[in-house]
Amino acid sequence: MKKYLIALSIAAGLSPLLAAQPSQAQAVGLTYWGIQLEEFEYRFGDEGEDLAAWDGDAYFGTDEFKFRLMSEGEYDANAGKFETLENRLVGQVPISDFFDAKAGIRLDTPKGQNRWYGIVGVAGLAPQWFEVDADLFLSDQGDLSARLDVEYELLITNRLILTPSAEINLAFSDDTEIEIKSGFTSLELGLRLSYDLIDRAFSPYVGLAFETKLGDTEDLISDEGEDTSAWFGVVGAKFVF
Repeated sequence: MKKYLIALSIAAGLSPLLAAQPSQAQAVGLTYWGIQLEEFEYRFGDEGEDLAAWDGDAYFGTDEFKFRLMSEGEYDANAGKFETLENRLVGQVPISDFFDAKAGIRLDTPKGQNRWYGIVGVAGLAPQWFEVDADLFLSDQGDLSARLDVEYELLITNRLILTPSAEINLAFSDDTEIEIKSGFTSLELGLRLSYDLIDRAFSPYVGLAFETKLGDTEDLISDEGEDTSAWFGVVGAKFVF
């Protein structure tokens, strides 16, 4: 495991998306830091699920070097346990006007077996202003997987924003201890309508989310008697400090 983590964690840099908003970060000389939560929400499911969910990061660095501590997860209030819990420490360096390269480590501690991963990827703005985050993961078991996350902000007014999003995961080998089979494994779609109350520092929102397993992973989970898809209504807020 060490050779993967050491090789993949030697990288650092700055996300231009974060640096593009210096008024929303605290500066010490030429060093910037801040905290942002893109999702901080309550999800109520179509079969009575009650989930607390979040997706955010803390960042520290300069225009040429930035570390990000990223966290996302879902906590099942009915069962009193985490459905998913993922933490990442990455560094980012600019590679173009609109994209950064990144590398680091990831730790998953959900129900079932824990997993460490090395990460390499890119993040930035694609043509037509789509926010793109693409990653490759190599686990401590030697399994390779990938994730593509795409988001778009549609301004209805200067303060009212509709944000569709999509995340798809792909595994290149089986890891049945964490209910993963090779192929496309899961898809999450979201649609959130937010309103900027305090510039972009605080934006409450409502919306919908859909999660489903795919392919052989869906068959594996279905055979174990678990649900493989769910619709959620969501209510929450975005924060930037």
